[in-house]
Amino acid sequence: MLSVVRAIPVGSALTYKAVAERAGHPRAFRAVGAVMKANYDPSVPCHRVIKSNGTAGNYNRGAEKKVELLRSEGFMR
Repeated sequence: MLSVVRAIPVGSALTYKAVAERAGHPRAFRAVGAVMKANYDPSVPCHRVIKSNGTAGNYNRGAEKKVELLRSEGFMR
């Protein structure tokens, strides 16, 4: 799962569900959220994992910070 998130390029994002699917566990999207919530490793860009409805969702450093990071990378306006 972490390798999937590490592979998300700058300016892109994947949904929690897409990360779970690519990791081979299509129903584990909540587990992806739990792992991302606990992640503080800067090599895992967990801010690039978003909700299925296209909104940013939560972030362990604050939702506003997540939106700020995604905007700075050109993903969100």
